[in-house]
Amino acid sequence: MATTLPNPIPARMKGVNRAEICDVNFTEFVKGWDGRSDARPAPFESILDGSALDAQGFRELFESQLISRHLDLMARVLRVQNKVFYTIGSSGHEGNAMVARLTRHTDPAFLHYRSGGFMAERFRKLPGMDPVMDSALSFAASKDDPASGGRHKVWGSKPLWVLPQTSTIASHLPKALGTAVAIETSRRIGHALPIPDDSIAICSFGDASSNHATAQTAFNAAAWAAYQKLPAPVLFVCEDNGIGISVKTPTGWIANRFRQMPGLDYFFADGLDLASGYGDVQRAVEHCRRTRRPTFLHLKTTRIMGHAGTDFEIEWRSIEELCAVEASDPLLRSAAIALESGLMSKDEVIALYEATRARCFAAADEADRRPKIEALADVIAPLAPYTPVKVQAEASRADYVDRRLAVFGNEAKLPERQPPRHLAIQINNALHDLFAKYPDTLLFGEDVAQKGGVYTVTKGLYKAFGSRRVFNTLLDETMIFGLAQGFANMGMLPVPEIQYLAYFHNAGDQVRGEAASLQFFSNDQYRNPMVIRMAGLGYQRGFGGHFHNDNSITALRDIPGLIVGCASRGDDATTMLRTLMALAKVDGRVSIFLEPIALYMTKDLYEPGDGLWLTQFPAPGEAMTLGEGRVYGEGDDLVIFSYGNGIPMSLRAARRIAAAHGWKTRVVDLRWLVPLNDAYIVEQARDAKRIIVVDEGRRSAGVGEGVITALVEGGLGGTPLERVVGVDTYTPLAGAAFLVIPGDDDIVMAADRLAVRAAK
Repeated sequence: MATTLPNPIPARMKGVNRAEICDVNFTEFVKGWDGRSDARPAPFESILDGSALDAQGFRELFESQLISRHLDLMARVLRVQNKVFYTIGSSGHEGNAMVARLTRHTDPAFLHYRSGGFMAERFRKLPGMDPVMDSALSFAASKDDPASGGRHKVWGSKPLWVLPQTSTIASHLPKALGTAVAIETSRRIGHALPIPDDSIAICSFGDASSNHATAQTAFNAAAWAAYQKLPAPVLFVCEDNGIGISVKTPTGWIANRFRQMPGLDYFFADGLDLASGYGDVQRAVEHCRRTRRPTFLHLKTTRIMGHAGTDFEIEWRSIEELCAVEASDPLLRSAAIALESGLMSKDEVIALYEATRARCFAAADEADRRPKIEALADVIAPLAPYTPVKVQAEASRADYVDRRLAVFGNEAKLPERQPPRHLAIQINNALHDLFAKYPDTLLFGEDVAQKGGVYTVTKGLYKAFGSRRVFNTLLDETMIFGLAQGFANMGMLPVPEIQYLAYFHNAGDQVRGEAASLQFFSNDQYRNPMVIRMAGLGYQRGFGGHFHNDNSITALRDIPGLIVGCASRGDDATTMLRTLMALAKVDGRVSIFLEPIALYMTKDLYEPGDGLWLTQFPAPGEAMTLGEGRVYGEGDDLVIFSYGNGIPMSLRAARRIAAAHGWKTRVVDLRWLVPLNDAYIVEQARDAKRIIVVDEGRRSAGVGEGVITALVEGGLGGTPLERVVGVDTYTPLAGAAFLVIPGDDDIVMAADRLAVRAAK
């Protein structure tokens, strides 16, 4: 069935535009074809003897390949005219159109950036859609781009279930696997999916990307699931072109690495030859859908025209090597199939090629005339949607009385009827309450089920709601976030737990680069609603050192669109969680609920046995407004701003300050750390004679800088101010820990310094 391809025209001069060479190669190859065929196959006959692909399917796949190629050529021509802003092309990878044809448009797809062929072919699944115009609008960063609204060149489509991906290497693999797991989980919890129940998740990536730690996380988790016979219908499509930018993949590495990997079912297909590769792709897709097992499709591709428009391969690859790569162009093989089969004549192939070129350039011209994003408000509009009236209504909704009674037992056992409790118990009560309110909520992480978490905060949830909704994961924060995104993609409301703030850093890109960015890059067409619970902060009496006393909140404050709440007492935790869940449900927001470990079991405030840090459970209907703080005390002699552990410290210090200086002090609990409520901060400080900002974060990376910036920008830069803050170091063990994190004495000494300054 294979045909020997004539050599393309030689190009041996340095400085020659390789895109032009590839373009001319195709035309000259077709014109120089010297074979003949006396038969034209019927639409549903095999395109070549023994091929699983029929003639009609081949013709459409060939058209999709040509669309992808001419979009690449157009982008490189118009880049120099400043009409196109992205040139990572799909040339050489056009065989991925076979994956699109053999899957459904309702199979969620997480795509490699070389997926032009896939997209062109998937557009056929729904009538009235135009892959050329949509792609041209994206290349041109037009506001009319239906995928991202002009914010980024991404392959994406809401109606085609292609979720936009950014460029972080392999970062989409965990959420693709998470989506596959979510498809199966929905059936077990009775959740209605937005796609057919037998859907699969598709995830494509390059051979170089397969080596990335994030990719390995997904492969390992997939194998871990398969080992336990847990369904995970994900089709991993490794598009192997043998090179990553300029670093070659060792010959045979992908096949050797994945062919024998337990838990991944390996298939190989030639993505350079539609006639021979189609049947192998078909077998992989059908296997994944039928068995519901993780499936690895090793798709042979090549890379034509370099990594991107700025990659001048002639500077680092030999002419002989470049010519050999260009001779393997899959479009030459497709043209040969069209001619050899008799489906098309040379003139018909050339006419289709040139008509596709004209179509792409016409679309590009039109896209260039379409409006661009010109206002900041338009840029950030989808990043962090907030509809306060709807959120408040949802947070205070209390129409689930029967489900509450079923969970807690009876009226007398309802948490609001119990004596005041400490933070950990009230978080636990709040989670039970919210699970009764939201049947699609899932809680998962390390040790959260039977054990109830390291600090027993999730104790009893597993027993109350079962293993379908409360379950342990493998020890992998990246995959925990991947699962969360998958469940969110399928319309569920995930509450993942990360055991310690320090462990977040292992997987922060899944939040920063993926979960929190999806609304932005999809123009709010896709959302990742979730509430991430994370224990953190310091003051564990020297136990655990840095990894259990991590105050690096700045890592969270740098994530656009993220919400971070930090409650220091049980009633605040309850009303904050209600609001965070409502923000996820109503506006699709990604949030982190930061739980101060040292305050979990704290009962007393001033003296042992006073019980002043125990709180009553708020009745259903009570919720905290986003950005709302809590104020302790009255008076403007001194205002202290803090959060978390800093609140009880500041309250104790305020008593001593009053005794020493006679100042009436207000302590302001910020409660919401991202975003900071600048207006609220200024309002609380407007009449203050003195200000202290207590921040347990490090001096060069905490929350305090944001508070001080708000004060200065609010016109209060002249108010005497002191900052009590942690030291720029990791937290050591034992008593040495208290040398680097602030304490009550530090706050009192800051007030003393303010008094001395006023006396001068």
